[in-house]
Amino acid sequence: MKKKIHIGRLVLPYAMVMPAIILLLVFTFWPIVNMVYLSFFESGLKGNVFVGWANYQRLFMGDQFTSAFKNTLIYMAFVTFFVIFLGLVFALSLQRDKKINAIAQRVMFLPHICSMLAISLIWQWLMDDEGLLNALFSFFNLPAFKWLNDSATSLLSIMLVVIWKGLGYYALLLLSSVKSIPTELLEAADLDDAGKLRTFFKITLPMLSPQLFFLLITITMNSFKVFDVVRLMTQGGPGNSSDVLVYYIYRYAREYNQYGIACAAGSILLVILLILTFVYFRVVEKKVHYQ
Repeated sequence: MKKKIHIGRLVLPYAMVMPAIILLLVFTFWPIVNMVYLSFFESGLKGNVFVGWANYQRLFMGDQFTSAFKNTLIYMAFVTFFVIFLGLVFALSLQRDKKINAIAQRVMFLPHICSMLAISLIWQWLMDDEGLLNALFSFFNLPAFKWLNDSATSLLSIMLVVIWKGLGYYALLLLSSVKSIPTELLEAADLDDAGKLRTFFKITLPMLSPQLFFLLITITMNSFKVFDVVRLMTQGGPGNSSDVLVYYIYRYAREYNQYGIACAAGSILLVILLILTFVYFRVVEKKVHYQ
């Protein structure tokens, strides 16, 4: 006897996921396709005019895009490295169940739950030429800095604020992973007199590699999408010293009404993220130790 196939059972799984698929198509896939399409046009009084690769040529021949691209790479590398490195240091330092460690964990997590708007305004006041930081430097007879008004320190100031805000959150993620390492492995290494440094590189670090890989991807992607802190604190200045790709796209689309240039820059950003994702999952993931 052949079993009857119920059409409802076959259709039900697809019907359940269809709302999510529709949302992805409407709000993710279609905007991406439309962005790439518009990157080959130039906005004018008579509508969009097809210009081919002219927008991309203008980007690579212009100093502003090159500066924004370079600043984004510097920002990504600096923030990714120091957030993961410092997060790992704090996670290893706070793994013991002590009251002072519990207080430190709560204090470190506070900046993460605050809005970037409030944090940017507070740090903008702190980093003002006559702000609290320079007042402290002056009290200790140290030279003052033009944190946000100097091309040499504007991007660094933004990176320090972003690291300060996200460090506690990522440190707690790593801390939960550190505490989940089987104690039997650490005790066996201690009995073999492996030493703390060797135990870290042979046991702790490989056991944390899945979480570190996850943080590497998420922090990298978020670094390329940085916008709000730049918009609020420096507006890409002084000059183009703190300009980044997303703010460059915003400026050309919103202020200059050059949507073709903005879409071309967005398409380049999309290609960069796709390449990085491919490299991470093809090269870096081979170093990840899954239990």
